[in-house]
Amino acid sequence: MNEMSKLAVGRISLAHGGGGKAMHDLIDQIFAARFKPQSREDQARLTHPALVEPGAQLAFTTDSFVVSPLEFPGGDIGKISVCGTVNDLAVGGAQPLWLSAGFILEEGFDVATLVRIVESMVCTAEEAGVTIVTGDTKVVDKGKGDGVFINTSGIGVIPPGRELLASSVKAGDVAIVNHRLGDHGAAILAARGDLALSASIASDCQPLNGLMEAVLRAAPRVRAARDVTRGGLASSLNEIAQEAGVGIEIEEGLLPIHPEVRGVSEILGLDPLYLANEGTLVLFVPEADADAALGAMKATSAGREAAIIGRAVEAHPKRVIMQTLFGGGRIVDMLVGEQLPRIC
Repeated sequence: MNEMSKLAVGRISLAHGGGGKAMHDLIDQIFAARFKPQSREDQARLTHPALVEPGAQLAFTTDSFVVSPLEFPGGDIGKISVCGTVNDLAVGGAQPLWLSAGFILEEGFDVATLVRIVESMVCTAEEAGVTIVTGDTKVVDKGKGDGVFINTSGIGVIPPGRELLASSVKAGDVAIVNHRLGDHGAAILAARGDLALSASIASDCQPLNGLMEAVLRAAPRVRAARDVTRGGLASSLNEIAQEAGVGIEIEEGLLPIHPEVRGVSEILGLDPLYLANEGTLVLFVPEADADAALGAMKATSAGREAAIIGRAVEAHPKRVIMQTLFGGGRIVDMLVGEQLPRIC
């Protein structure tokens, strides 16, 4: 059996983080063979015409991923690590260009699973049009790492004149989401198998930079956007209301929620407004541009289920209110605590 086949069917050992031949084999055969870095230096050297355009801004973000289980319907920890960082850049108006990837591997982790995760990252990066240009690997003792944790950082460029800020949202602006709410949180909960749930829900995990660019071409006056991840739609709307000093009103009857997500939530006493998403955003746009933004969303694969869900208002500043199906108003607060840990 050659060295490559030994590694491919083996498990991670502490030697793979020790700086010697085992570590170099891991890097060469698993990471470099798939990410294909331009050089083997300890840093990536980046050039792009957008970087020198007068008025352009550099955008930088970082995130860590500890999802359990590592593989779930609709994605895995590799896919989510790329989508999460790409989407953090995209909702700020940046065009994502480059990612780094850092891996914390647990001793004994199955190399075949690692290969699937890395290949998933490659496929997702290609879909998003970004390049993974640098990275790092560490190995921890068995029982100290739960398989694998991933950190990704991202760099993008915000074109001149583009300024998406939550503080820019004004009364009268319309709120739009691109996808059903709560799919990721419900999919993770079902995949864990602890509660014997039978559901066919898949995570919404997907890159959103293509959708954002389509919307900004059709409606360049978009005020702000947030990717609706931990804390769900409720937390994102509260963040925007606080930053802008406006009230936000949403209508329960307009919220796109899969019947199975609603059912799982009712059984477990959860609220879909607080369930996590990994391929869903909410944005605010002037009312005059709402139809153009909605149409641009619906024309993309990531936005086919886009819906207008409410608007910013002058009343009850810094509060989010949902008009319920029964005709009353319900305060939607920021999430307190954690509905479901280890979701991303």
